[in-house]
Amino acid sequence: MFILFVACNEPLIEKPENLISKDKMVEILKEMAIVNAAKNTNITKFQDNKIDPTAYVFKKFNIDSLQFVLSDKYYASKPDVYESIYEEIDTLLYIEKKVASELKKMQDSLKKAKKATSKNKPKKGTNSPPKK
Repeated sequence: MFILFVACNEPLIEKPENLISKDKMVEILKEMAIVNAAKNTNITKFQDNKIDPTAYVFKKFNIDSLQFVLSDKYYASKPDVYESIYEEIDTLLYIEKKVASELKKMQDSLKKAKKATSKNKPKKGTNSPPKK
């Protein structure tokens, strides 16, 4: 019974030397989700500008593919931690989506107000003060 208990406590995967912190991993995976969604929506823009979404994210966070893979594999070996990472990503994406939606509503309202204001302005040459 003791041998089984000890074996269950051994980590499945050794912690990598250059493990990406949990908080940074959340930011990296969130950014990857956003960039991949954008890529799927506007693939030609990425191709025209020769942008590789994954390479872009790695460069932005100053990591390499091996460090990412080893860190991701390590976190995946800890289901509770990995689940909490993805729950945090979902929460952050939800918040960002809500903020973006509110900003769009504000921009649309400002555009409508600007159009309404410009329609009510007198045309040039009318109602201008008399010339001396």
